[in-house]
Amino acid sequence: MKRLTYLLCLALGTLSSCGASAARTAPEPEKAQSSDTPRTPTVRASDEAIQKYFASTLIDQKGALPTSALSLEDIKKARTQVWRLWAEANKSHSEDKLPALTPLSKESVAHSWLLTPEMYNGQSYQAVMPFYYGSKGDKPEAGYPLYLYLHGSGEKKGEWSTGLALALSFQDSPSAYFIPQIPNGEGVADGQLYRWWQKSKLEAWEKLLRQAFLSDQIDPKRIYFFGISEGGYGSQRLASYYADYLAGAGPMAGGEPLINAPVENLQHVAFSLRTGYNDTQFHRSELTGYTRDALQRLAAQYPGYYKHFIDIIPKYGHAIPYQYTTPYLSQHVRTPQPNQVNWEDYPIDGLYRKGCYNLAPLKRPEGKERIYYQETILGNTVDLKINTVKYVEKLVSDWYTSFHLVLLYDKVYEPAKGGKLRIYLSPELLDLSKPVRVLVNGHQVYSGMVKADWSHLVESCSRFFDPERLFPAAIDIAY
Repeated sequence: MKRLTYLLCLALGTLSSCGASAARTAPEPEKAQSSDTPRTPTVRASDEAIQKYFASTLIDQKGALPTSALSLEDIKKARTQVWRLWAEANKSHSEDKLPALTPLSKESVAHSWLLTPEMYNGQSYQAVMPFYYGSKGDKPEAGYPLYLYLHGSGEKKGEWSTGLALALSFQDSPSAYFIPQIPNGEGVADGQLYRWWQKSKLEAWEKLLRQAFLSDQIDPKRIYFFGISEGGYGSQRLASYYADYLAGAGPMAGGEPLINAPVENLQHVAFSLRTGYNDTQFHRSELTGYTRDALQRLAAQYPGYYKHFIDIIPKYGHAIPYQYTTPYLSQHVRTPQPNQVNWEDYPIDGLYRKGCYNLAPLKRPEGKERIYYQETILGNTVDLKINTVKYVEKLVSDWYTSFHLVLLYDKVYEPAKGGKLRIYLSPELLDLSKPVRVLVNGHQVYSGMVKADWSHLVESCSRFFDPERLFPAAIDIAY
């Protein structure tokens, strides 16, 4: 009788209610099956838990992360499943959405997003971002390349209108464009918010990337940020900050001090910076030259990486020919999972990235604003150099007395201590069927097998919202 009851409960899936112990949330890993006997991932029972986790992270809460062992043979199917559930969670999430992609024209309809209010001197300013979103030409099979164009700091309605006209004129079809008008920026006080890299704008760019990746209209490997003047400053900063999402970036008539946009992060980003030789206000042409010099040094140190096109244009001032940037950018495709990464982790407007490429800081060393990670994956060894970064003033402008403008810095590196890091792994980076070694600053901190798990796919999907970076495995290390 007991055996009959047990079999009945087993068939009904109600062992716990029949007095048997509850099923484990993280079962023991199954033995890998040979490639000639593929099986369907047993994920159906986890769908609800995964969707609940996604729903919680979309409102910046921390839900229960579902865990379940994953066969290496099932990674491709599991990625498809997780991305489908992520799409469903985003569809249900209450927020302003990207509109349908329609042909870009002079008559394009403006849309808008309501962003988190911006703060300046303790006062709150509403942040509404109008934008145009449209396409040129026929959609390629992989989707349109997407260009984010950032306008300059003149009267914003006129700048925004000029941006639409320029986008229509550039020879980069087929392409899609997101052309925002900056929130605020018209009054004396809120004019201080006329920057493309402040908190509410970072919110907008991450929403744009997340929703664009979910669209079947956009190629996730061909995202480009560019802009003119204030938009040049913004796109240079954002290129360094969001390097892992970009195939290329193209600031024009800009030139940032390198502390604001570390060029080390541009290892896999095609970077164009074009400034007039006579554009000397705020040292724009001079700072462009320092960026060129730094990229040339890195390109020599890392052959094949740090592709760049830096042009200090003779006889031109702040207004330059703009038509050359997007044709250059359009030639390049993103590398989402490189086996060599240089990443200076730094904050913009007080905000840090949740991770970059396959690295995610879990704890930053106390009192250290910037950490420089250098990762090389060779065979099944992950070799990391992790250092703190200190900037020491080297060259200060004597042109302005109203603010302190440092043109050049020396960097001082020291081995970092007191941090924790998550290293995401995938079949694209190494062989998950074999043991993995991890070295940090020359010392082995891990050696052994790494188990694939649904939790890593789900958590990395939520962290990066990137279809090209769904990682089935991870190692957490302390340094």
